[in-house]
Amino acid sequence: MTLREISLGYQESAGAIHTRIVELRVLEKSQTDAESARQLRRRIAELIPIWREMREIAALTNRYYDRSYHKNEKYTL
Repeated sequence: MTLREISLGYQESAGAIHTRIVELRVLEKSQTDAESARQLRRRIAELIPIWREMREIAALTNRYYDRSYHKNEKYTL
């Protein structure tokens, strides 16, 4: 398996997480119970960093061998 193939997996996962975030936002807006809305906001807040990291890692693995690509310092040693 190549890094570009791995990148596709990360992109798909990021897409699924983003879809779930959108679903949860719709649910949150339709909530009449404040506690339920708060729990949904908390879940969204937990998913956003995961979604961001999936996108960053997808970009890193996709362009890892491109000489012109400035790698994200968070994921390099």
